[in-house]
Amino acid sequence: MNRHLRGNTGSPVVTVKGVYEPRSWTDWTQGFQYGSELFQYNATGDAFFLDLAIENIKAEMTSHVSHFGVHDHGFNNLSTYGNLLRLLNEGKVTEAPWLREYCQLALKLSASVQAQRWTQLPKGGYIYSFNGPHSLFVDTIRTVRILNVGHLLGHCSSGENDVKINLLQRGLEHALATAKYSIYYGEGRDTYDVWGRTAHEAIFNVNDGNFRSPSTQQGYSGFSTWTRGLGWAMLGFAEQLEFLQKHDDLPEYEALGGRAYLEETFLKAARATCDFYIGHTASDGIPYWDTGAPGLVHLGEWKDKPSDPFNDFEPIDSSAAAIGAQGLLRLGNYLSKINDPDSDTYWAAGLTVAHTLFKEPYLSSDPSHQGLMLHSIYHRPNGWDHIPENSRIPNGEACMWGDYHARELAHYLQQIIDNNPYYTFFKDIISA
Repeated sequence: MNRHLRGNTGSPVVTVKGVYEPRSWTDWTQGFQYGSELFQYNATGDAFFLDLAIENIKAEMTSHVSHFGVHDHGFNNLSTYGNLLRLLNEGKVTEAPWLREYCQLALKLSASVQAQRWTQLPKGGYIYSFNGPHSLFVDTIRTVRILNVGHLLGHCSSGENDVKINLLQRGLEHALATAKYSIYYGEGRDTYDVWGRTAHEAIFNVNDGNFRSPSTQQGYSGFSTWTRGLGWAMLGFAEQLEFLQKHDDLPEYEALGGRAYLEETFLKAARATCDFYIGHTASDGIPYWDTGAPGLVHLGEWKDKPSDPFNDFEPIDSSAAAIGAQGLLRLGNYLSKINDPDSDTYWAAGLTVAHTLFKEPYLSSDPSHQGLMLHSIYHRPNGWDHIPENSRIPNGEACMWGDYHARELAHYLQQIIDNNPYYTFFKDIISA
């Protein structure tokens, strides 16, 4: 794949007839490409993948560290510099002071750049999407982790008049805004307010900071749930809970209502989104691309049957499943630590998703196909996903974030199976 894409403009995004191709929109997938190489090294011990990843990170990732135009810093830079730093601190990469400092500097700068993309609300604020200051994307709840990491590395960002910006506080404020405006709790916000429904985009009036409406870029509507956005929320809130569980006494919590309030808010959002996922997927744990997609009516009782990526009406999104599975598992593990009886429900649901994903027809067995996880969807409304001959819907293709998160899911589970230290985004960011 590296040879195939060399010289092309843009990062690999999705496969077309089994071959990875770039798709220009925003450049948010390069980190998943090189991060996958690091996970491949982690799994196999083959130094070829490590050398390839380091070479590619040095050659291609600097522009992502300094990219002021996107909300994707955690995706691109934690997947690469963050994973490489973890491998160094785990002793799986030969110690090299320059490499450690290189990764730490990249993560600090990435966090600082991301923190500048800020819309202030009357109370709190959010990292705004590439659509502009009026736009809060649910995706960003997982990428905002870069601010947690920058803070752990002892960094802060600086604004006008040298005002210091606390990275952790800003990241937590974003998470609070996402929980308030992007997740629904069945409390009557609108006609379609049900427990765990997730809006891809929240629109604000930037003149006064008032919330105006839900919207979407890649889902069916602002009043239905785009399932990849649901997966980002499930995983993002579960990881923030794990961060609070590990770092329970940081002074930044008090300015935001205290640790107990943050935990209560994030747990409510994590439970709601995970419950919605469990209730709105096929019986094998794999979701269709949007829970309001109009063609679902032709599939009958689709939630009571195994997923069918080859149906004639609406596509599956396996990448949403690869992301959401970690959210279910991490929430289950978090709840087990506080002796919550619901922990087994979420853990079992996550294992069900993983069991389905890691076999055909989702796990590719074709050596000529460049993808790993089949039947993913990028942008159904724009028609950007390949529809094979004799099919009415996209199927059979992979995406870079789906392949990365499948590898990350496998690593997460393997660590637990082998009784190794529990894997989190902040694990081994700071050396012991």
